Amino acid sequence: MATETFYVSTPIYYVNDVPHIGHAYTTVACDALVRYKRAAGCDAFFLTGTDEHGQKVEKAAAERGERPIDLADRVVTRFQTLWKSLDISNDRFVRTTEPAHRRSVEEIFRRVKENGDVYLGAYEDWYCTPCETFWTENQLIEGNCPDCNRPTDRLQEPSYFFRMSRYQDALLKHIEENPEFIQPVSRRNEIVSFVKEGLRDLSISRTSFSWGIPVPGDPDHVIYVWFDALTNYITGVGFPDDEETFSRYWPADVHVIGKDILRFHAVYWPTFLLSAGLPLPKKVFAHGWWTVEGKKMSKSLGNVVDPAAMAEEYGVDAFRYFVLREVPFGLDGDFSREALVHRINSDLANDLGNLVSRVLAMLGKYRGGVVPRVVSFGTDGPDEEMRDALANTLAEVDRCMDELAFNRALTAIWQFVGVVNRYVDTTAPWVLAKDDARAGRLDQVLYNACEALRGIGLLVFPFMPRTGREIWRRLGMPRPADEGRFEELREWGGLPADARTERGPSLFPRIEAP
Repeated sequence: MATETFYVSTPIYYVNDVPHIGHAYTTVACDALVRYKRAAGCDAFFLTGTDEHGQKVEKAAAERGERPIDLADRVVTRFQTLWKSLDISNDRFVRTTEPAHRRSVEEIFRRVKENGDVYLGAYEDWYCTPCETFWTENQLIEGNCPDCNRPTDRLQEPSYFFRMSRYQDALLKHIEENPEFIQPVSRRNEIVSFVKEGLRDLSISRTSFSWGIPVPGDPDHVIYVWFDALTNYITGVGFPDDEETFSRYWPADVHVIGKDILRFHAVYWPTFLLSAGLPLPKKVFAHGWWTVEGKKMSKSLGNVVDPAAMAEEYGVDAFRYFVLREVPFGLDGDFSREALVHRINSDLANDLGNLVSRVLAMLGKYRGGVVPRVVSFGTDGPDEEMRDALANTLAEVDRCMDELAFNRALTAIWQFVGVVNRYVDTTAPWVLAKDDARAGRLDQVLYNACEALRGIGLLVFPFMPRTGREIWRRLGMPRPADEGRFEELREWGGLPADARTERGPSLFPRIEAP
């Protein structure tokens, strides 16, 4: 039986941006999802990258007296370095300036044109350079861009157009027949309303600047940056050169994006693909925005959250845990140091960290840190309850991850942490240790508690890779948590007897409130 595949992508981030919590949120979520799918036995592929063409880059490079490609080469490391520091496990980092991407864009443009969906005309309307978006007069708000509220420029130039209007009915039909295509539901309703208002043909080339991919056969035009950027999703899995990889992973299982770029992903991208005769992605999931202590992030307020600084100050896993646990994925969230410290002290230090410490401390005290051999795992009520709880947790987490409900998945895992803490309290190993006649029962209890930690270590690994690895290392597991599979948790007793454990320092030391 062929291994199930899974393909997840972030949007490609604008190369001239400074990475902030929004970029990190999307990428950490995708990383947790792909790590989960790998542990579930999938052949999972994770794509991220940078969008490096367009008027903004050309203008910024000119202001610095450098070539656009030199600017891109210099600042792309902002994202590459951050993803490394946040333990992002992407399989491919695509850059729109790379030759493979240019071939991909040229090929999809060729297919769309051969289908009769590209024609040369003249464009006259309003253009927002920061958003790389065209607007009609009626869509402007007091003359400004409705998305970013910045001034727009009146453009009048020759342009190639894409017959997007031709695909209005086909797109609506696809959304209706595939209710999971756009998530959450509120975003799907938003797109349906937009499409029903009527799709206009889309300008897909510019002549007023040159930093981009030339239109095949007409180098005076460069291809519109969104037509270019969206194509990264197929570039990243081999289109058009590597047919085997492309057929293996496409269509993508989910494009994870911020809600501000939903229209490009749920209207423009699917219509491009329909025209090119390529399958549509299975799902586009638009998450919410982060405010900071109730205020919108802005450079002028000086409240932009630097994810690298947060990870360095509080720990990578603590930061990853916070952004995924604090807010239901799809809704807006608010960041504050106070909330982050509360999560660290309550969930990570008190609940998880304390459980790991107390179990391994008792094993060290009563059995010299060596996992005992047991004939059976016990049939007392607490034993059965904990084994059943692990099985139920695995099922619940699986359901939640299929829905990208990261906070609910973590809530389920922490409920199991609570079950294990209660198990230790109920079975009271410190009492059993006082009675030599109950040594066998003490062995059972200690083994069960350690086996539960094995399950917790693997369950938290997708969200907090360093923590999952460390729990398995302290348990004396013969291989790292990276190689663990959830299937192994369905049978109780996978922790090797006689494994040598290590208590180690506190996983999450308490932090004084800011």
